[in-house]
Amino acid sequence: MSYTGRFESHLKENPMHRRLSASIALASLWIAPCTALLAQALPPAFNSIAPIGFETAGPLLRAPTDTPKPFTVAGEHGVVLGQQDGIFESWILPVKILSHFTIEADIEGYGVPIDVNAQSAAIEVRPDRTVITYSHPGFTVRQIMFSANDAPPGTGPIVLFAFDCLHPTDFTFRFTPELKWMWPERNEGSPSPEWVSPNPHNPTAAGGYYLLHADYPNLAAALTIPGATPGILAPYQERPQVHPVELRLHIDPARDQARLFPLLMAAGISPATATNAALAATLAQLNTAVPSLYQSHAESWKNLLARSTSIETPDQNLNEAFQWAVLSIEQLKTKTIAGQSSPPIDTNEGTKGLQAPESELPKSEGALAPETALVAGYFTSADSARPGFGWFFGRDALYTLYAVNGYGDFALAKSELEFLIHRQRVDGKIMHEYSQTAAAIDWQDFPYMYAAADSTPLFLLAVADYVRSSGDFAFLTNHREAIEKAWAFETNPAHDTDHDGIYDNSQGTGWVESWPGGMPHQEIYLALLDQQASSAMANLERQLRDPSQAETAERRAEKIAATINSEYADAAKGCYAFSHNADGSNDRTTTVYPALAWWDPADGKSILANPDPCLQHFVASALNTDWGLRDVANNEPLYDGLSYHQGSVWPLFTGWAALAEYRANQALAGYQLLMENANLTRAQDLGADTELLSGDFFVPFGRSTSHQLWSSAMVITPTLRGLFGITIDAATKTITVDPHLPPSWDHAILRNLHIAERTFDLTFVQTNGETLVQLKGDSSGITLRGTRASVKPRAGSGISIPRQAVEVEPVFHAPLPGDRTQATRILNEKDGDRTLTLTVEGRAGTEAQIPFFVYSTGITVHAEGADLSEPAARRGSDATPIPQNATVHFSPGIGFQTQTVTLTW
Repeated sequence: MSYTGRFESHLKENPMHRRLSASIALASLWIAPCTALLAQALPPAFNSIAPIGFETAGPLLRAPTDTPKPFTVAGEHGVVLGQQDGIFESWILPVKILSHFTIEADIEGYGVPIDVNAQSAAIEVRPDRTVITYSHPGFTVRQIMFSANDAPPGTGPIVLFAFDCLHPTDFTFRFTPELKWMWPERNEGSPSPEWVSPNPHNPTAAGGYYLLHADYPNLAAALTIPGATPGILAPYQERPQVHPVELRLHIDPARDQARLFPLLMAAGISPATATNAALAATLAQLNTAVPSLYQSHAESWKNLLARSTSIETPDQNLNEAFQWAVLSIEQLKTKTIAGQSSPPIDTNEGTKGLQAPESELPKSEGALAPETALVAGYFTSADSARPGFGWFFGRDALYTLYAVNGYGDFALAKSELEFLIHRQRVDGKIMHEYSQTAAAIDWQDFPYMYAAADSTPLFLLAVADYVRSSGDFAFLTNHREAIEKAWAFETNPAHDTDHDGIYDNSQGTGWVESWPGGMPHQEIYLALLDQQASSAMANLERQLRDPSQAETAERRAEKIAATINSEYADAAKGCYAFSHNADGSNDRTTTVYPALAWWDPADGKSILANPDPCLQHFVASALNTDWGLRDVANNEPLYDGLSYHQGSVWPLFTGWAALAEYRANQALAGYQLLMENANLTRAQDLGADTELLSGDFFVPFGRSTSHQLWSSAMVITPTLRGLFGITIDAATKTITVDPHLPPSWDHAILRNLHIAERTFDLTFVQTNGETLVQLKGDSSGITLRGTRASVKPRAGSGISIPRQAVEVEPVFHAPLPGDRTQATRILNEKDGDRTLTLTVEGRAGTEAQIPFFVYSTGITVHAEGADLSEPAARRGSDATPIPQNATVHFSPGIGFQTQTVTLTW
């Protein structure tokens, strides 16, 4: 055994000596100097880095720092989570390395220590990095953070510090050593930090590194900043007390002005990788690789943006929100731990059923290979080991795959679906939740993995959407068994406990995880998913050439639709009930959940027999705020805007409802809801949409996961499938469009629209009389079609969609932090014979402007229920229409009032 090995073994066997610093232990054990052994024990040299050519092109969000707001830097192997004052925690997944990382400065001759974090001035977020700038009269410090997906094994995020100082300055970096496994793996005690010095005669010499010991040989970490010295190193003889762990760095402007000083971090999670020697070598490898890692990292994001779908419209805020939503989703790709499989999972019915056997999991050189899947989101964990929703969720990913398929990352969609298939229970149920440490513990002792009932129908829907978009028929045939097992689970008669033909909540939660008066028996949310999954399964079986199974699934979808309309319809409230009880009664609470009727219906239309009242509910002020949709209306007795399930705002719900409005030809309401989500791109964690917000004030919850997967997805899906009305069918090579563009837009472009392995640009040009839609690129064999009877073909792979003579412009007013809901909104629009009737809602005693355009010559517009300064008319046969306004006056009173406005011509 080498000296290093003997020394580590000694530390692990002797609790007393384990607490000593490496250099002190070295002095007590080293009896006779030995040059060869010394060379083995000393750490490698760590060096600051020459300037890096950082990418300057591409998306950029820049703002003054707002201290309480969070930031996230995420990659497949590690994350940095913090607040905009720059204080952060760091994870090399799935291990939390450190937290509460702060900076203090002592300028030579200045005499006052400076809290650098209090000097945070600006934050800029790019796809490849996040930079926080600290500004003081004596210095500028830039904290540059990125997390490369090809980082060396055992490493993750990289934090670089650039110093611009007027005078020599000492910087002290303080942090809490954590060395904690992500929840729910057990964590025993606190780590023991020790400084491994490059000089055996000077225990605190610069150029060493901290080693963080755990109580077990399979977990350790190391970290340093090149050139740093340690802080307090208490000897064992000193009374037990907590001292701050510090890295102290002296910056000489003449020497260091142009250098980058990386915070290097490494973790070992096996006996082989947790040794001193292994960790020191990993730090050295990372130190050397930083410039090339950044370059490949930046290039990967450029390539992603180059091949992903993007939008170009006159609304720059929407363009930006769409692009950042793509980036936000991709940043949440995460690798599982190599070499570990999940333990067997018993079903809740007491059968032996295991999840997919280890033999079916992907392998690499005889060991289980890491898999790539999506985690639900990240947020700082503070003193816990739960970084927001930083673990794998079935339903979160399955909703998100509609966006992923939309912007064309079919490899990610396939990887996610196979990740879920590998963890499918033998009775067919699809998982709900899988921690990043689940494979290392007895996960079956926890009740989470199959707790939700909705992941199974969502899986069938997502498979159908993936195959439809990508044309990957081989996926369907290769995974037929898993798909049909999921269908068998959903249609098992034992899972329909009231025998009404609908999968119910006996198999877990549908949406709500708590509900006043007791949990629901069967939510309309789950019933609507079951109905649409049945239609999806019919389509999948047709592709698998099994007409009998397809017919069975189709009949089931039709029967469920009829049952929903008979069991859930609520004539008094106009929409549909929240849930159906086992005794035949209904919970009639007004909620957002009927919006799922438009998520992925077979023909693009809701199965609800009376949808209009629901559509008006979704956008009216009782459910809708200026920043998104509550799940429960605020006029219900159980409403609580601070609750998780009885009144808070979720961008997820807003996305559901936006898509519903667009698919029901309520474009003005759809735009309102879509822009509520798009507006969140800058509201908290720059570039990402948050998980949930107050139902009463425009402010996220303190525990809201700020970089939330499906929240960002709900910018993309309503934009592509609602605003532009895109449907892709790769099997028939057909692109169907049903656009609902604002009338003021003269053009819009979808770039890199994917259909199977081909990409196209799809252009929309709006003139006075038509919207011209054309494919750009090699469109051979591709059919472009519209949904309206009035659509006409045009030369050059195009179609023409006639426009209305009078069109109303949607308006969105972004709220300010702390605002209550106050915007005027249009609840319903209905075209008639030379008429347009609007149902408008606004605050009592106020007035609002409704802008509209006149596109036909020779007509004059009159208004009923609103004032026109004069009858509106088109000005000249060739003139570009200009916006005109109808002024609506809302009656005095309390709260919101509705007004009917009819434009005639």
